[in-house]
Amino acid sequence: MQTEKIAHPIGAKLIVIITVLLLLSLGAITVLVSILMSSDVQVTAEDNNFSVNRRSASEAESFLGMTRSNTLVLLDTLNALGGTSVAADFFFERNQEIAFVGVFRNNPMGGGGSFIFTRSLYNRRFFLSRELELNITDDFLEAQEEVLERSIAGETLLVNAAPVFGVPVLALVYPWHEAGIQEAAIIFFSSNSLTETFSEGVNLSFLVNDAGDYLIHADFDLIHAGASALSSPFVTMMLESTEQGLQTLYKDTDGERYFGAFRKLSIGNASVITIIPRDLVFEGVAATTRRNIYLTGAVLLLAILFVWFFSKTVSVPLKILSAAALQIEGGNFELNLTPKTKDEVGFLTKSFQKMSGALGIFGRFTNREIAVRAMRGDIKPGGLPKHATIFFSDIRGFTEKSENFTKAFGEDASNKIVIWLNEYLSRMVDCVEKTNGVVDKFIGDAVMAHWGTAYSAGSPEKDAYYGVHSALLMREALLEMNKGRKAEDVHSPPITIGCGLNSGIVTTGQIGSEQRMEYTVIGDPVNLASRVEALNKAMGTDILISEDTWLLAGEHFITEEMPSVTVKGKEKPVRIFAVVNLKGAEGPQTLAQLRELLGIQPPDIAKVDTSAEEVKYKIGGSDET
Repeated sequence: MQTEKIAHPIGAKLIVIITVLLLLSLGAITVLVSILMSSDVQVTAEDNNFSVNRRSASEAESFLGMTRSNTLVLLDTLNALGGTSVAADFFFERNQEIAFVGVFRNNPMGGGGSFIFTRSLYNRRFFLSRELELNITDDFLEAQEEVLERSIAGETLLVNAAPVFGVPVLALVYPWHEAGIQEAAIIFFSSNSLTETFSEGVNLSFLVNDAGDYLIHADFDLIHAGASALSSPFVTMMLESTEQGLQTLYKDTDGERYFGAFRKLSIGNASVITIIPRDLVFEGVAATTRRNIYLTGAVLLLAILFVWFFSKTVSVPLKILSAAALQIEGGNFELNLTPKTKDEVGFLTKSFQKMSGALGIFGRFTNREIAVRAMRGDIKPGGLPKHATIFFSDIRGFTEKSENFTKAFGEDASNKIVIWLNEYLSRMVDCVEKTNGVVDKFIGDAVMAHWGTAYSAGSPEKDAYYGVHSALLMREALLEMNKGRKAEDVHSPPITIGCGLNSGIVTTGQIGSEQRMEYTVIGDPVNLASRVEALNKAMGTDILISEDTWLLAGEHFITEEMPSVTVKGKEKPVRIFAVVNLKGAEGPQTLAQLRELLGIQPPDIAKVDTSAEEVKYKIGGSDET
């Protein structure tokens, strides 16, 4: 492999830095003092900026929550009093900043607009004092059809109405249910009082919605123009982030760096952002540095420039690589590193990025958590006995569904099956990982997992509990995923599964060859778990656990005992229990109720042969799957 030529060797840079530091030691001391001061100032500025952001977000959330709560009380009162206007007049007297309260629903007739307003309450004093026409609300609503549809569908949204009203006005739209009909309510209110709470001196706080539109800003021209904040990299990052609150140092489109903090509100899909220019924060430090530079003279000024330049070209990339190494050690293999320099560090960054990409691909083909633990040395070669809970699941009628895919899609069937199956497996894996379990392998459409092996919840009882709880989470996930699906729909047929769990002493370890190894478990408890899973169809259940698992965790669940199973190698029949629900949880409380929920026909238990193996093929044209 040809080595890439390095344009600017780091060795030459180090020689220059050392020479300059030896000649200009006083300048180096000045830089050190400046860095220490900058660090302290930065910590203080970040804490202050984050505090301002948190306070502004709290006030905004409180204001919006109070506004919505007050209107909910008004609507409930009007419903109770039969729509009298006295309550509305009293409400607007107490809430003079609210301009309009309305309730609307989809227009089933299609004529006269997409929506029908079942209630329209105007604060006439608000409109008169601002010389506004009442029908100005109609102008705004005609342009917000998508927002109104989203609100009826269940979202609470905040929209800037100032471009239409010409004054600071916001519209809060939220779901409203009346007499069993899916509707939505909308409130127009003045944002003046909310704007005043955002005034925090040098820190600029503003409010944006999920579309990136300014809602509250010190510059009303932006609000009046309906301007968008999406041009700001920080706003874009905030909208894409899954974090509820975060602070960082970023560079804006104008090249200036800012300390930015955001906090997402629980109302209206809106977020409060607080920023302060980095240069403003370090203005005092810069003044002190300048005085030191004046004292040390022109030579020290040159030294400071050299140290600053080289520290940035070396330390920043190395810090990024160091942080990236920590992320890889923590199991995050997918990084996005961009070389900032053309020296050895830049070349190393390129190589590091390629390595992270390769590790990311590797992580998809193996259990990432196990790989990370093995990399750290937490999992040693060789086998260990451990008390574990073993889980198996299998899709009911998978062969028939696969054949239906083939009939419907022909050559594209394989791709359709993989997409359909991957959606299912993703949800099942999520249930296992939420309960501290390990997905061992996928065997076609079957899933094998275990608890208490690579890591434990602390005791066999807890591991067994989490294993059974994971199966219940899978049931919930499938019920949600199957909503709207029909059995005859070959594009995305509903999925039903059978789950089997057993607990006992197993051998765990990295098993395989020098070319390929996997972390797995072996032993009789594993075989029995698979056998228990295969009994679900015959017994008309979806989750079965053995007596060993029931003794460890059965007290936490509603269970019903099923016919015992005769297993080769065991003297006594094995007791089997159907899991109905978690004790105290909503939902089915008996096996009969569970079967009704899942659409399972109760079998004739007296005819169930629990010693027979499940047949996975057709005999004489009879489907035995």
